[in-house]
Amino acid sequence: MQQRELGRSGLHIAPLVLGGNVFGWTADEATSFQILDAFVAGGGNAIDTADGYSVWVPGHVGGESETVIGKWLKQRGRRDDVVIATKVGWEVNTENKGLAKNYILRAVEGSLKRLQTDYIDLYQSHKDDPTVPVEETLEAYAQLVKEGKVRAIGASNFSAERLRESLAASEAHGFPRYQSLQPLYNLYDRAEFEKELLPLCRQENIGVIPYYGLASGFLTGKYRSAADLQKSPRGGGVGQKYLNERGLRILKGLDAVAARQQATPAQVALAWIMAQPGLTAPIASATSVAQLHELLPALQLQLSAEDVATLDKASA
Repeated sequence: MQQRELGRSGLHIAPLVLGGNVFGWTADEATSFQILDAFVAGGGNAIDTADGYSVWVPGHVGGESETVIGKWLKQRGRRDDVVIATKVGWEVNTENKGLAKNYILRAVEGSLKRLQTDYIDLYQSHKDDPTVPVEETLEAYAQLVKEGKVRAIGASNFSAERLRESLAASEAHGFPRYQSLQPLYNLYDRAEFEKELLPLCRQENIGVIPYYGLASGFLTGKYRSAADLQKSPRGGGVGQKYLNERGLRILKGLDAVAARQQATPAQVALAWIMAQPGLTAPIASATSVAQLHELLPALQLQLSAEDVATLDKASA
């Protein structure tokens, strides 16, 4: 499988990243191990998580996903085989949040301990912190890179303005630069990213690993009517955002391409992201091995120009 370099980081990843947000939440430890095993066996090598996963679950304190991944890395002895990406900056609790230097230097130690590793391949700012100068955040990352605890850094949920400001600060002060961006991007959610961030990422050679590549499951095609929304706990939110005329038009386009390619709508939706110039790899999560096995064929799916045109027209 053709791996892709993430920006100029020297990290090479398969064009599908496994989302770890479900580990220790909707996928228990045993199931998570099975999913991770199947992902690596299927040619994947990049796993994305965060110290804030899954703090939104009652009784969870954050770090649950990192803990599961760390146990898997230790038990399987796979640390050298995979690229581990985690994040800092989300509000884990009132005392632990943001991108201040002293907090990042403290938070990374918790992530390293939970992941049972002495280095993180890609350490990402989970979301912008407007209360902290970008120079302070980058200074923290510079220290971590120098200490060998972090190989490369990335940003998530940044505006074009703040990403540009961060890149300028890295250039001016010799700090590490953000090598990747993790934005919301899929066939439905296109306009905001494509307007300013995509041109900037292409110009600066920044890798893009978008989250919600399947639009919270909508692009799998399982939500096509109000009745379908009862199928999962997040169905209500999915319906409110995506179940409309445009959403149904996109599903129709996915169905047409899936029929031509003898694939599923989910595989086509992920392959469309992989085929976009400037996009490195979508992030997708799975709560079962069966779900993962449905996603993996996207890695081999080559969309034709006609396929891409069909999907672009449907999502216009």
